[in-house]
Amino acid sequence: MFKRILIANRGEIALRIIRACKEMGIETVAVFSEADRGAAYLDLADEAICIGPAKSADSYLKIDRIISACEVGRAEAVHPGYGFLAENAHFADVCRSCNYEFIGPTAEAMALVGDKNSARKIAQETGVPRVPGSDGLVESDAAALKFARSVGFPVLIKASAGGGGRGMRVAKDAEQLKTAMQQAVQEAQTAFGNGAVYLEKFIESPRHVEVQIVADNHGNVVHLWERDCSMQRRHQKLIEESPAPDLKQSVREAMCEAAVKLVKASGYTNAGTVEFLVDKEQHFYFIEMNARIQVEHPVTELVTGIDLIKTQILAAAGEKLPFRQADVKQTGWAMECRINAEDPEHHFRPCPGKIEKLILPGGFGVRFDSHVYAGYTVSPAYDSMVGKLLVHQPSRQEAIKSMRRCLTELKVEGIKTSAPLQLKILEHPDFQSGKIDTGFIERFFVH
Repeated sequence: MFKRILIANRGEIALRIIRACKEMGIETVAVFSEADRGAAYLDLADEAICIGPAKSADSYLKIDRIISACEVGRAEAVHPGYGFLAENAHFADVCRSCNYEFIGPTAEAMALVGDKNSARKIAQETGVPRVPGSDGLVESDAAALKFARSVGFPVLIKASAGGGGRGMRVAKDAEQLKTAMQQAVQEAQTAFGNGAVYLEKFIESPRHVEVQIVADNHGNVVHLWERDCSMQRRHQKLIEESPAPDLKQSVREAMCEAAVKLVKASGYTNAGTVEFLVDKEQHFYFIEMNARIQVEHPVTELVTGIDLIKTQILAAAGEKLPFRQADVKQTGWAMECRINAEDPEHHFRPCPGKIEKLILPGGFGVRFDSHVYAGYTVSPAYDSMVGKLLVHQPSRQEAIKSMRRCLTELKVEGIKTSAPLQLKILEHPDFQSGKIDTGFIERFFVH
């Protein structure tokens, strides 16, 4: 087992990893930018090292500075968290070539599943259902139009690299297609340094359901069931839950088995998430795989009782998974609201600034994962998430009631947050009855 781990990240996920390491008896090295200097969670690490100015390109994305911090901090392994370099295969390769274990998949497996085009090929070869899509990358408007006419409009243009909804456009007809192609390619090039795109048939009013998997270095792959992430705005998730509501058990099991099959075929190890779209008839289609721990991983932890960060560390250290598939059960209902520093009343405008007052909810089955506190300043340099509010209750209706109560208790003064919108969503009758899809928020709450 590792004696000392460097955390190549910041904020909530850095604190989450520090806590897991403390319980495992592992020392931690935290890195920070000048914008995060003085952050309270840094005091909980055994050592904290500054790696540059606020701009992430000059700090958290600087591979050479992180490797230098590993050397100075005497780390044996690196946990990348999510975002920043978490899905950068080159970073994983550099870490291992410098004799620092990367807590994640191999660089080869990460590159394979991280590229949506190659991941789709694996799905096709293993018989995992996928959305009808182009045969490889689409490099011209003529090829795009030919594909669109073959499957019928609307079509979805997607960046082959990256995620988070960037490099993604919908074209409803031939006239929109050329402009949408240009926009998707340009956005993908800017965001990921890779403008490659492919096309898929656009599934109307789908649900977004993802399967959490973990795999060790001994050939064991286990799924930890699914999460529903359909409550999105511009492909950014706001509310997640597990189990997925109103999903047939046969579909749930088939989807999870398909995720395991795909992971085994790719040679992937450590934690990852296989993402699917589910249509109105409950047919499911593979769309992509995330080669990292995800923001919403606590939802799965609550319904399975499995600590995913500790599991990641155990797997990276070469140990076998401490559980088998038959051991993993879904118990109760978990729900998460991502509390973001943004103003839903004004087109989700970012609201960085100082938190003047903070009152957190509590009670039975309540969890709040966050690094902020009263007096903390939310920086405009990074993601706007303030924290993750979670509840775990025996049933979905009880989880909704608990989350509504918690959202009314939560007080974040000095900045605007997404909490008032999330409360409205939870009160909507269609949400309460499980009639949800990825267009829900735009349909009812964005005008």
